[in-house]
Amino acid sequence: MEGFWRLLSQIKHYKRNFILSILCNILYSIFTIVSIPLLVPFFNILFDRSTTDIVRPEGNNINEWTKYLISTYINQYGKETTLLYVCLILIVVFFFKNLFRYLSLYTITPMRYGIVYDLRKKLFKKYLDLPLSYYSNERKGALMSSITVDVQEVEWSILSVIESIFKSPIIILGAVLYMVYISPQLTLFVFFLVIFAGLVIGKTVSKLKDISVNIQESIATLASHVEESLGGLRIIKGFNSEGYQEGKFDQENDNLRKKLIKAVNRRDLASPLSEFLGVSVVTVLLWYGAILVFKQELEPDIFFAFVFAFYQVIEPAKSFSSAYFNIQKGMAALDRVEKVLYVPNDITSKPNAEVKNSFDHAIHLEKVSFAYKDSQVNALSEVSLEIKKGEIVALVGSSGAGKSTLVDLLPRFYDVTTGAVYIDGKDVRDLDLKSLRSLFGIVSQDAVLFHDTVRNNITFGQNDYTDEAVEAAAMIANAHDFITAMPEGYATSIGDRGMKLSGGQRQRLTIARAVLRNPPIFLLDEATSALDSESEKLVQEALEKVMKGRTSVIVAHRLSTVQKADKIVVLEGGKIVQVGTHHELVEVDGPYKRFVEIQSFEA
Repeated sequence: MEGFWRLLSQIKHYKRNFILSILCNILYSIFTIVSIPLLVPFFNILFDRSTTDIVRPEGNNINEWTKYLISTYINQYGKETTLLYVCLILIVVFFFKNLFRYLSLYTITPMRYGIVYDLRKKLFKKYLDLPLSYYSNERKGALMSSITVDVQEVEWSILSVIESIFKSPIIILGAVLYMVYISPQLTLFVFFLVIFAGLVIGKTVSKLKDISVNIQESIATLASHVEESLGGLRIIKGFNSEGYQEGKFDQENDNLRKKLIKAVNRRDLASPLSEFLGVSVVTVLLWYGAILVFKQELEPDIFFAFVFAFYQVIEPAKSFSSAYFNIQKGMAALDRVEKVLYVPNDITSKPNAEVKNSFDHAIHLEKVSFAYKDSQVNALSEVSLEIKKGEIVALVGSSGAGKSTLVDLLPRFYDVTTGAVYIDGKDVRDLDLKSLRSLFGIVSQDAVLFHDTVRNNITFGQNDYTDEAVEAAAMIANAHDFITAMPEGYATSIGDRGMKLSGGQRQRLTIARAVLRNPPIFLLDEATSALDSESEKLVQEALEKVMKGRTSVIVAHRLSTVQKADKIVVLEGGKIVQVGTHHELVEVDGPYKRFVEIQSFEA
């Protein structure tokens, strides 16, 4: 029941549509019920059950009153005219029945797709808000599946909830009450038959929720494998590993196929089984009812109305079966959606956090230690460092030394495990997160670009820059010439992840993006690693101009990019082992000197 109420809670922003849909469903149900006894006059006339001896009935027996009214009209207007009036009434009733049926769907449609919109919006916002640490243990395919398949399942489930609560029960109750009124004996007989059939069908669909959960997990795994394969297509082809990836995909695909077959077979069994059992019940009903007619315990026209009433029960009863299946799938899907929505986010701004729009003095790291989630080893241990305003600081060390981790702590992509990071004496955890990150211009080792135009990738969400400012940033990054040589210049689309560009061109666009922001602090994580020698030299010269008088933190494996730094920090195993200028460090026998010797640099 908890999951059921969680499903209903999704409609809170669409109360008007929800109420209108309920109202239309109730009216549809009422007209459906009204249509049942209206068949009695039709059969009454058809079987010539009317009488010329018109006697006003005593009491409230509906059947007696129906006969009285039909006989009165036949004597007054004739049989054909009376039959025409009965048929017209039937047409009007069925018109309103189907009108409200359509309106119930019409009013609920904005709610259905509004819920889909809301959930997808919440999920995508959550994806953007969650810290980077969350994604180290999650597969992208599973997250893509949640925002597509799972959200769709929730929509269908809510529709089933509304139908199963506000439409089917009214129809079933009205039809059953009418059946009881006509013949309690026959209704009791049918009741036991329906209970038996319901137990058989219920057992068939009882395991559908578990099967549905397994299917969605398999879909997420398959989507993740496809996403990884498309992202690594160059490596797959380069290592002739198409067969290996295809084998892994085939294994997951076959696993999904088997689960789908099992689920669909069980689901599809419910329909023919329910039809067979329904026909069997109706056949037994006809047999038993015919016996009552033969014994003159039930009149033929009343019996046909009873059969029609029972027929009206079958369809909503079957909808309960499909609704149960959809609700189970929807609750399983909602569990997966909420699992993401309720993930706690520790990297947020505190209430009344201080907004900081300038960098005035220095950055301090005081005894900073950091370990990634589920890791027993510190990526940084007891690191203390001062980065003064206007200073260019280079971080040097072998892979895994902690250089990129240190840089990621400054804009709070991660929070320190122990210690603290201060900017102008303010703990970064006490600063407004958005204003903190606006202080940094970031160029990462991997050139992250988007399927958009060159200009939009440089401005990236901030379209208030002039064309002159965009071009000036591109010139500094040595990108203007190749951009203007493209078919549509700055309006050229660069394809998925910038695949239409070379590695060096992609990196230069990311540098232009950082330069355009004109931030007080630059974070350059191997910013020139993807450039050829000529481009590297040009971009390095441009960056030196940009960084002059501006605080910059550079991560580099190539020592040629850090020789002019004001301070070089050497890290090993997450600890600072050397600090100094290039000339100071090459005079000392230590890690930095060995790096210089290995890379054949001259002091």
